[in-house]
Amino acid sequence: MNLIRDMSMRDLEAVNEIYNQAVKLKFSTAHTRPISRKERLDWFREHDPALYPVFVMEAEGMVAGWLAFSPYRKGRQALRSAAEISYYVHEEMRRSGIGAALLKHALGKAPGLGFRSLIAILLEPNAASIALLKKFGFEKWGDMPAVAVIEGKAYNHQFFGLHI
Repeated sequence: MNLIRDMSMRDLEAVNEIYNQAVKLKFSTAHTRPISRKERLDWFREHDPALYPVFVMEAEGMVAGWLAFSPYRKGRQALRSAAEISYYVHEEMRRSGIGAALLKHALGKAPGLGFRSLIAILLEPNAASIALLKKFGFEKWGDMPAVAVIEGKAYNHQFFGLHI
């Protein structure tokens, strides 16, 4: 049985492992080196579950994926009703509907958290994520041309958004 729940401290290692799997893919995140446990712990502590929760999905007895709401342009009060969303799926569980289930869950929770707009920021080569966002009604809101450099090659950073 699959279960989506709030992330807890016991999920920290699994969440970081999943993220670092994405780092190795090169186009699923703009990080080019793995994130340390301390960096992930600091990140987790910044996510107040009442304001910007992180959800994990358990499947087959493991954390199979996660999704986080984060402040968009932190500290700017006029942007409080907009949140950035990020989601990652364990490499062994990709293309199994986990990303879609997490996104559906997040869309259901967003209004109760006071969010009116969701923003996903990703690298242009991430076709799977772009397709998933479009499936849920996200539209391309912007393109930062050639601002991400990976292994000497420049890529666009794209903004996809949804008003809810």
